[in-house]
Amino acid sequence: MAGHHPTRSRRSAERKGDVRERAILDTCEALLAEKGYDAMTVGDIAQDVGITRGALYFYFGSKQEVVTALVARTVEHLWERSRATAEADDPRQAIAAAMRRTVELWDEHGLVMRTAIDLSLTVPEIGELWSRTADLFITAITAVLERAGIQAGTEPEQASAMARALCWMIERTFYHASQECGENLQQASATCEHIWLISAGLTT
Repeated sequence: MAGHHPTRSRRSAERKGDVRERAILDTCEALLAEKGYDAMTVGDIAQDVGITRGALYFYFGSKQEVVTALVARTVEHLWERSRATAEADDPRQAIAAAMRRTVELWDEHGLVMRTAIDLSLTVPEIGELWSRTADLFITAITAVLERAGIQAGTEPEQASAMARALCWMIERTFYHASQECGENLQQASATCEHIWLISAGLTT
């Protein structure tokens, strides 16, 4: 039929759906800050987005699904930052850059990241996302340690094992620091960077 563009129509609908989904996730993040995960309801999210509960269920089947999608979106940011962590040739610069990015991430998305950690043991999808994210950071930290001269391998004194311990130490340190003020994130970063430098043998 002349003048009819079904492909264009489908793309427009997809873009509209993307905008609506982004609005739902943005609202969910705001409500997490306002009410917390337990008190927040699907009705709250729908009301603040300006849609019916039925319309929200077209996109997500439950509050848990909304939060899981929000975590997935945040994790994408984490993955992007982790890929850049090991780029600098100089290990000191790589470590400093990694800690700056970590502060930025926790400052921007600390609430979602804390929620992901809290739910990772009870919501398998979130647990898997968070585990995959940690593995990416562990790989990046391992690469930095190896460039600093730490032997490759999984023994306690070798790069892979040390990177795993460093990753989970950084996560837990920032988890607690992010509940306070921005200054605490900077202090947490400085401490973790110092420990990472010591681990890499770069303090002399």
